[in-house]
Amino acid sequence: MAVPIKRRLEAIPGGMMIVPLLVGAVLYTLAPGTGKFFGSFTGALFSGSLTILAVFYVCMGAGIEVRSTPYILKKGGALFAAKVLASVIVGIILGRLLGELPISSGAFAGLSTLAVVAAMNDTNGGLYMALMGQFGKGKDVAAYSIMTIESGPFLTMLTLGAAGLSAFPWQTLVGAILPLLVGMLLGNLDPEMRQWLGRAVPVLIPFFAFALGSSIDLKSVWRAGLLGIGLGVFVFLVTGAVLLLADKFTGGNGVAGIAAASTAGNAAAVPAIVASANPAYHAAAAQATILVAASVVVTSLLVPFATAWFAARARAKEERVAEEAKP
Repeated sequence: MAVPIKRRLEAIPGGMMIVPLLVGAVLYTLAPGTGKFFGSFTGALFSGSLTILAVFYVCMGAGIEVRSTPYILKKGGALFAAKVLASVIVGIILGRLLGELPISSGAFAGLSTLAVVAAMNDTNGGLYMALMGQFGKGKDVAAYSIMTIESGPFLTMLTLGAAGLSAFPWQTLVGAILPLLVGMLLGNLDPEMRQWLGRAVPVLIPFFAFALGSSIDLKSVWRAGLLGIGLGVFVFLVTGAVLLLADKFTGGNGVAGIAAASTAGNAAAVPAIVASANPAYHAAAAQATILVAASVVVTSLLVPFATAWFAARARAKEERVAEEAKP
C-alpha cells in the first residue's frame, strides 16, 4: 500500500524543510546522544549539515544562468537589490541596538540581529515561481534565476559586517560563496550539468534540515511562539513594501514584489553557518534558527493570499483603465 508521504509534506508550507527539521529536533531533545550512539553513516546524518549544504549550494548555483535576457536581469536584479538593501538598513539599525548577542529577557527574548537579517535576506524561490506562474508572466518566473544569489550565508555575513558588527575574514566570505560560484561555472559551461545538478536541489533539502534540527533543543522552542510569528509578519510587511516599489519601478504591477516577500526554507540553516564562521554569533544561533524557521512558515502562509489578492486588484485596475481608454 502506497503512502503519499511526499505529497503530504509538500502540502505543509515549507514542509520539506520544516518537518525533517522538527524530527531532528525531537530526537535531539528526547535522545541527544542518538547520533553518537550509532556513529558511522547514521551519525553523519545527524551532524553533517554543513557538508550537505555545501553540496546543496553547488547544485543551486548550477541553475543560475549568466546569459539572461535584459528583462530578467532588470526585474531579478531590482528585486534582489531591494531585498538586500532592506536587510542592510534593518541590520544597521538592529546592530546599533543589539550588537551580536540576542535579547536576554522580556517579550523579545531570543531575538537577534542575526535572526532578523537571515530571515529577510533569502526568498522562497519555489513559492515565488509557483505564484508568478499563476499570477504573473513567464519572464517574471525566470527573474528568480538572478535572485538565487541570495541563497546561503554570504549576503548575511556581508550585511552583518555592513551593520558594524563582528566582521568575517575574507577567506570565510569567499568560502561562503565559492560553492555557489563553482555551481554557476559548471552550469553555464554545460547545460547538461545544469539540469543534472539542478535535480538534486529539492532532494538535499530534507537531509540538511534534519541535520540542522539535530542541534536544536525543543525546550526553547516555546519562546519562539508569538515572537516567531511576529518576525514572519515583519519580514512580509517590510520586504513586501520595498519589493512592491522595486517591481513597479521596473514596469511591473507589484505582484512580483509581493510574491518575493517570503523567507526561504534553507535560510534556517544560515544562523548555524554564521556562528560556525564567527563565534561571536554562537549565543544567538540556536534561537535564531527557530525564529527563522517560524518566519518560513508564516511568510509561506501570508504571501500566497496577499499575492492572489493584489493580483486580482491589479487586474481589475488594468481592465478599468483599458475600458476607460476605449473611444
